[in-house]
Amino acid sequence: QVRLVESGGGLVQAGGSLTLSCAASGRTFSMHVMGWFRQPPGKEREFVATISGSGANTYHVDSVKGRFTISRDNAKNKVYLQMNSLKPEDTAVYYCGVGGKFTSKTTDYYYWGQGTQVTVSS
Repeated sequence: QVRLVESGGGLVQAGGSLTLSCAASGRTFSMHVMGWFRQPPGKEREFVATISGSGANTYHVDSVKGRFTISRDNAKNKVYLQMNSLKPEDTAVYYCGVGGKFTSKTTDYYYWGQGTQVTVSS
C-alpha cells in the first residue's frame, strides 16, 4: 500500500506560477513511475505528466509542454509539478498517482492521492 498526499494548490492569476508536491509513503518509491493528472470541473481525469522511477525520463502532455515540469526527489519520496504561465484552462483538481509503467493512460495508474485544487483566474 502506498499513501499519496498532494499539496501546493491554490488560487493564482493567469500568468502566475505554482509548484505542486506529492509526498509518498513506502520504501520502494524510487522503483515506481509517478504521474500527475488533473480533473477540470465537469470533465474526466486527464493526463498531465509522468516521470520514471530514476527521474531520467519524463513526458508531458502537449498542452503543458514548455510551461509545466515534472520532477522527483527520491531521497524525500516526493514528486513535484512546477507550473508556470498558468492559464484559466489549467483550473482543475490535480492528482498524483503511482504508475505500473511509463504511460499516459489513467487506467495504468493506481494509488491516487486526494487531490489539490488549482484555480487560475483571468
